[in-house]
Amino acid sequence: MDWIDHLQWPAMVVTIVGAWFIGSRIRWKRQVGFWSMLVSNLLWMAWGWHDGAWALVGLQVFLALINVRSARNNEAKAPATA
Repeated sequence: MDWIDHLQWPAMVVTIVGAWFIGSRIRWKRQVGFWSMLVSNLLWMAWGWHDGAWALVGLQVFLALINVRSARNNEAKAPATA
């Protein structure tokens, strides 16, 4: 078994942590969430590429673009809270 086969587990954990932080009302926590989600997108893409899960790779590319957009909007428009 390749080491990359185990990559899905840290990808899952980072996705859950990122989703938790994105739900915060505090801007810096949301920013951490968006960056966490971007890391998880990269992990899922690597795992999907290795496994030949092309639909997953395509989905993660799209979700990464949404996370970049959301992180920019969070930084530019949201008022700082606590």
